[in-house]
Amino acid sequence: MAARLKALETRQTESKQLKIALGQYLKRMREKANLTQAQVSMPLGFGYNSAVSQIENGTARIPQELYGPWADVLGIPRHEFAIIVLKHLEPGLFKIMDPDAPVKTAKGG
Repeated sequence: MAARLKALETRQTESKQLKIALGQYLKRMREKANLTQAQVSMPLGFGYNSAVSQIENGTARIPQELYGPWADVLGIPRHEFAIIVLKHLEPGLFKIMDPDAPVKTAKGG
């Protein structure tokens, strides 16, 4: 039982770290595009900038229906954006899709 609890805690910690790394990537891409949080929020339909802030800080997830539009706002090809999101939010699924690919994160490349 203790081993299962430890494994769960480890997965939760890793998941949090990956969400933070994804948020940092999104912030870098937003800044590279010379966009403010408001300029990202408005076309995505967020009524407030704090939603983008929470995602960039790793405390919230991007709603799945906004993956494509978010990529468009940042000027990133949708398939590249989807790969980055998948690696960070569903690394196990990504590994199944391409078992030979190294699982690089936005922080690592």
